[in-house]
Amino acid sequence: MSKPGPSKNTPASAPAKAANPQLVAFEEAMQLFHRREFAAAMPLFSQASQGPSLDVAQTAQMHARMCQQRLGAAQPPPLISAEDHYAYGLAMTNQRKLADAEKSLAKAAALEPRADHIHYALALARGLQGDYRGAAESLARAIEIQPGNRAAARTDADFHEVLQHSPVRELVYSEKIAGH
Repeated sequence: MSKPGPSKNTPASAPAKAANPQLVAFEEAMQLFHRREFAAAMPLFSQASQGPSLDVAQTAQMHARMCQQRLGAAQPPPLISAEDHYAYGLAMTNQRKLADAEKSLAKAAALEPRADHIHYALALARGLQGDYRGAAESLARAIEIQPGNRAAARTDADFHEVLQHSPVRELVYSEKIAGH
């Protein structure tokens, strides 16, 4: 009867791991991967994919592809038209990445200066950042293009917080006050 060899969890396997640069690279890459440090993990996964163990190499290649996907997702898609910038700006507003939202929406407004929905969204992004004067300017433009935006802002749950501050409050409720 033969004795079983050392298991993978025994101390005898620790020197074997240290002698295997493929495993060392893979384990370091996995630690980085779990910390969401994808750019740092990719070269280690690449190194691990070149080693002699086919299982480790295939797993490392799969994780390298996941890192690339996650890093690629962090980059915005190519934004060409005003509607591209508008859609991206809305997505960033919803994620509360407001500086990115404002930048994209301002670009959309420059490309389509008569698009009231873009100025309306830009007003929201600015207001949520605490730029109430900028929000009022953008909202005033949206109202100038489409007067119904005044009433829309009054009932828009997204604008609730922004409407608590002047000059946005005065702009949105000035029609009510003037007609009162």
